[in-house]
Amino acid sequence: MGDLTANLPKPMLPVNGKPVLEHIVEGLRDEAKIHDIFIIIGWQGHVIREHFGDGSRWGVRIDYGVQEVPDGTGKAPEVAKEWVAGESFLLASGDILLQPATDYANLVESFREDGVIALKAGEDLTKGGAVVLDDQGFMTTIVEKGSSSQIPANAYYNAAIYVLPARIFEFTSKLEKSPRGEYELTDALKAFVQAGARLRGVTLQRAWADVRDPSVLAELNKSAK
Repeated sequence: MGDLTANLPKPMLPVNGKPVLEHIVEGLRDEAKIHDIFIIIGWQGHVIREHFGDGSRWGVRIDYGVQEVPDGTGKAPEVAKEWVAGESFLLASGDILLQPATDYANLVESFREDGVIALKAGEDLTKGGAVVLDDQGFMTTIVEKGSSSQIPANAYYNAAIYVLPARIFEFTSKLEKSPRGEYELTDALKAFVQAGARLRGVTLQRAWADVRDPSVLAELNKSAK
C-alpha cells in the first residue's frame, strides 16, 4: 500500500467513509451475531485500539493481543488462544471485505462438522490458496500460490475467513516455516484435514474483496460512490 499505510495499519484504510476493519466488526455483529471480538494487532496497532476502544460504541466487546513478531498467518491466531478458551471461533483477515456482509451468517450456520472455510469462485487461483474439495464439499488440500499447471480445474479461491474449533491450535503449534520464511495458516489447515478433520467449503455468494493494493482500494471507493 506504500504511502497509504505510512501512519495507518492496512485494516484501517477507509472504504466508503469507514475503515475496512470497522466494516468487518459491524458485519460480524449484525450478520453473524458475534459480540465478543479479539483483534490481533501489530505495527501501528495503537491506531486500532484508539479507534475501537473496548467496542462499546459498536455494541460489542473487544479485546486485543499483539503479534510481537510478524512471522505469518499460522502463528497470529495463537495470540488469541487463551481468549478462545476452548470454544469454536470465526477467524477473519483484517483486510478482507464483504459487502454486503450477509455471508458471515451463512458461514456460521454452516459450522456443523469440524470447521468451515470460505471460498470464492472466479478469482485468479495463482494469487492465493486454491482449495480442492471432495464430492461432498469438504476440503482435501490447498495449493498455495501454485502455478496454473499445479492447480486442479475444480479448485476454489481461499477467501481467508474460517469457522474453526479450538483444536486447530494443536496444528498451528507444530508448524514449520514455509519456503517464504513464514508460518502459514494453510499448512495448519492441511494438517488438520490430513488428521481426519472435515473442513466444509462454503462458497461466498456476495461481493468479496481482498484489499491488498491501492488499485483495489480505489475501485472499492469508486464503486461506493
